[in-house]
Amino acid sequence: MNFIQAIFLAIIEGLTEFLPVSSTAHMIFTSTVFGIEKDVFVKMFQVSIQFGAILAVVVLYWKKFFDFTNFKFYVKIGLAVIPALVLGKLFDDKIEAVLEKPLPIAITLIVGGIILLFIHRLFKNTRIDEEQNVSNKSAITIGFWQCLAMMPGTSRSAASIIGGMQQGLTMRMAAEFSFFLAVPTMLAVTSYSIFLKDWDVPVMVNAVETIKEMKGYEMLMEKNYLILFIIGNIVAFAVAVLAIKFFIGILKKYGFKMWGWYRIVLGIAFIIFELVFNK
Repeated sequence: MNFIQAIFLAIIEGLTEFLPVSSTAHMIFTSTVFGIEKDVFVKMFQVSIQFGAILAVVVLYWKKFFDFTNFKFYVKIGLAVIPALVLGKLFDDKIEAVLEKPLPIAITLIVGGIILLFIHRLFKNTRIDEEQNVSNKSAITIGFWQCLAMMPGTSRSAASIIGGMQQGLTMRMAAEFSFFLAVPTMLAVTSYSIFLKDWDVPVMVNAVETIKEMKGYEMLMEKNYLILFIIGNIVAFAVAVLAIKFFIGILKKYGFKMWGWYRIVLGIAFIIFELVFNK
């Protein structure tokens, strides 16, 4: 992966991480369409640049995250992230295997899009418009909804927003709670991919290719990977700031239908691409 490809993937990550359209699906599709080699570093890069997107939320909602008098806020976010931490660890290898299969992801995009088209009819009684009124029980329930996003193509944002509305949160509050929940969730995923996960990296030993287990941070010390990592996170941060502001404005004005149609069109387009070019 070269610098231009890294920047392009980071832009995709920043644009789509907080939209209900699945950033993972977009990066997988982008890599497929533009022929970006799906090596071990690219897989780690796609996960680790979420760190830049996390910082965008912290910066935009800094008063919320650094209000240490509001202890209940930290409790709610802590409870909500537990299901993803537990189930994510249990199913990490299975999730990675699915990442290699674009067709199921396209189908998941379409199904999720159909749900977004009718979400207002599904959840009519949404009155909770302040984070202080979100109960601990609702927070942990939203956390379980977020776990649906372990299937790439679902969208972490879409799953947690739908979960929020199912718990009575308004569209705006559900979206904001989804942003808040993204911070510990993606920080955990990024930290795991860099410091804890053992990646199977092909290396040449005496002109023979063999597999060496490496941590993410060890991989970053190879070649120009650290520079790509830093640039990717900076770009993802800048773009995510704009995307979050854009999403809230669009959500208030148009709701979820445009995102539903977008997911459906994108899913169909990629199925056609797979059938025509990747027989």
